[in-house]
Amino acid sequence: MNTLFDKIWDKHVVQQVEDGPTQLYIDRLYCHEVTSPQAFEGMRARGLKCFRPEKIYCMPDHNTPTHDQDKPIEDPVSKKQVDMLAKNASDFGLTHYGMFSKDNGIIHVVGPEKGLSLPGMTIVCGDSHTSTHGAMGAVAFGIGTSEVEMVMASQCILQQKPKSMRISINGKLGKGVTAKDVALYLMAKLTTSGATGYFVEYAGDVIKALSMEGRLTLCNLSIEMGARGGFIAPDETTFEYIKGREFAPKGEEWEKAVNNWRTLKSGDDAVFDKELIFNAEDIEPRITYGTNPGMGIGITEAIPVRSQESGDRSQEKALDYMGFQPGQKLLGTKVDYVFLGACTNGRIEDFRAFASIVKGKKKAPDVVAWLVPGSWAVDRQIREEGLDKVLADAGFEIRQPGCSACLAMNDDKIPSGKLSVSTSNRNFEGRQGPGARTILASPLTAAAAAVTGEITDPRELM
Repeated sequence: MNTLFDKIWDKHVVQQVEDGPTQLYIDRLYCHEVTSPQAFEGMRARGLKCFRPEKIYCMPDHNTPTHDQDKPIEDPVSKKQVDMLAKNASDFGLTHYGMFSKDNGIIHVVGPEKGLSLPGMTIVCGDSHTSTHGAMGAVAFGIGTSEVEMVMASQCILQQKPKSMRISINGKLGKGVTAKDVALYLMAKLTTSGATGYFVEYAGDVIKALSMEGRLTLCNLSIEMGARGGFIAPDETTFEYIKGREFAPKGEEWEKAVNNWRTLKSGDDAVFDKELIFNAEDIEPRITYGTNPGMGIGITEAIPVRSQESGDRSQEKALDYMGFQPGQKLLGTKVDYVFLGACTNGRIEDFRAFASIVKGKKKAPDVVAWLVPGSWAVDRQIREEGLDKVLADAGFEIRQPGCSACLAMNDDKIPSGKLSVSTSNRNFEGRQGPGARTILASPLTAAAAAVTGEITDPRELM
């Protein structure tokens, strides 16, 4: 019996190249300003139009400032990239959700939010965190710029079919444990290369119980285990989330779509190339201590002491950069910056979680906190629910949507040497700014650090 991955993949095969890649049809291409300019130039050079322009959606997010978006962008490189995307979208007749429009935000937040990412689809973007859309029950993965051009020109892509892996997490998550903690736990268990060559299907009690936002967070981080992508079979939670969204099927089409989506699951006798099973009880709130997302510990644990016999100095090098020691516990470590946002944790549920911890408390005076919604729709919901008041009373302000301090491509950079607790997806050297030191955590753990000024177990404040 086929896996769900096989079902979706096989349905999109246009032709199979003998001893070579598959020509795969793509349902949706997302373009942002950083990885699309060369693709558009290539199209111009060849005198080509986009083959199916209605399948392509463009949005600036990496370079957009998170303040004064109504004014011209100050950084000349960022301005050029954002302006070029607007021009390219116009020249090629593509839908463009420009900066400061009500539809703008981070593309991986907006796609699901608008019902553009749907079950059973193949979805690509020139961005590794495209795996986020797998939460909708889609096969979604990041591609390179030359492949972006390939999809623009033909609505197809040449791809080797990855192997399949199922990761099941059974039991019930404990207090203060979120989808982000599950992802950080899996990365530590599998390492950042443990899923290389695989497409991961997440299953089990924990996954079924996750909200849509939680699923989007988990699938977003699949790429950090080395996987080609990660996804979750659609169920009632998925259908409930999609229903009524702008691009969701309506009326009779809705009933038909849901009946079709219900068939999108792996059979009971489906055979995976690899199966892994974990227990929810083993997962506590997590933090990273090193310079890749797999270098993580439970918040109450100590940094592991590794033997040097293997000759692998990556742990030593990472700890030198971070200023930590093997065997050290990080609870109580002073924090300089806190960042809530990114395509990992910039959704409404993440702001609710953050607000639940800081309510009735005050931001620590020495902490700089950047709270950045993943889209203008999230921003509107924050205000409708009165979360902005709760946050303002605690001394926090909400910035304008964008990728922000996830990566040092806009004004929101962590200064050299400063320690940041971040809800984003990567903690590489210099990822949040040259010399910046990053600890990845959930919105609950970030909020706990923001009010105490140090790394704190969020369960103590719940």
